[in-house]
Amino acid sequence: MKKILATLLSAAMVAMLMTACGTPATSADSGAKEEPAQEAAAEAPAEETAAEGLKIAIVSSPSGVDDGSFNQNNYNGILDFIAENPDATVNPVREETGDVSACIQTVEDIVADYDVIVCCGFQFAGIGQIATDNPDVDFILVDTYPSDAEGNEVACDNVYAMQFKEQESGFCAGLAAAMETKTGKVAVVNGIAYPSNVNYQYGFESGVNYANKNYGTSAECIELASYAGTDVTGANVGGNYVGSFSDEETGKTVGKALIDQGCDVIFVAAGASGNGVFTAAKESTDVYIIGCDVDQYDDGVNGDKNIILTSGLKIMDMNVTKQLNAVKDGSFKGENALLGADSDSTGYVKEAGRHQLSDDTVAKIDEAFAKVKSGEIVPAANFNGMTPEDFTGLN
Repeated sequence: MKKILATLLSAAMVAMLMTACGTPATSADSGAKEEPAQEAAAEAPAEETAAEGLKIAIVSSPSGVDDGSFNQNNYNGILDFIAENPDATVNPVREETGDVSACIQTVEDIVADYDVIVCCGFQFAGIGQIATDNPDVDFILVDTYPSDAEGNEVACDNVYAMQFKEQESGFCAGLAAAMETKTGKVAVVNGIAYPSNVNYQYGFESGVNYANKNYGTSAECIELASYAGTDVTGANVGGNYVGSFSDEETGKTVGKALIDQGCDVIFVAAGASGNGVFTAAKESTDVYIIGCDVDQYDDGVNGDKNIILTSGLKIMDMNVTKQLNAVKDGSFKGENALLGADSDSTGYVKEAGRHQLSDDTVAKIDEAFAKVKSGEIVPAANFNGMTPEDFTGLN
């Protein structure tokens, strides 16, 4: 079953993202671009300066390592490592097309030049053969497990692949939305219906349903039929999907449409497309955003106010740093890992001054999330056989 599902995932992923993908792109047309070091990382050289230090590359999606969310959080994990190991170097490489074949070709083009390559996103799943062919290079793969040329999931000795239980962080976001909404209408906006994004969506909807059942709320999740998502198996998952992680204009269109329907709390898991939803909220009145992947409070500044209610967290930077340290000390080993609350890899922002939740809401989220951590509550996810209307711990 795993082989069949993996093959479906690979085939559907290619179909969704293919732009002109008859044959693998060459380095000249792969759409890859070496990015300059970001201002936030001025202390981290973008090119090799010391032969004895690790040479690291990070290959990201079109939104780049300064997207303020997913890619940047992975990049920050590298920068944290370099802060403690200044002889190490990092080179950000942005794959500009989002095309699956181009993503894999980009990694192929640079593999001989680095000790470690960090690959950000589901579209890099197909690096399995590259890793097998280059056993002296270590890979950190985020948000997916490696697959072979036929799309079958594989485990590689030199690939630490991490997936996350995004549904757990989405669950926290759904609880927050249901308990803080004034209109009774909330929504989640996603980029592309990759498993990680569907996990966020299903987790959010699970949280709303849990709050309605256990905390006396009556929130409704609003969906725009014209933006329903189709996951990697071809199933309609509903929700509100922009169709890209780098389309701010459409993000704003989706955000405004939801606000026009009365939504006053929107969970945004859409990469750079989410910036458009932020803009729609800032141009409205009394609309709040729940950030995603990282603490996005600073992105919510709107004059003398802030539109960020809280943020759902996926702790990638800590785990990237951990694996780079393992490479350095020789303890690195390949693994297909699933990370969640039990390893402090999911959660939400509740630090003072970084959210706008009531004390009662924080207390109730903490109460429910403790049950998530213990396994008493298991929110719905893309492929865990549950739905937001029927998941472990709802009753």
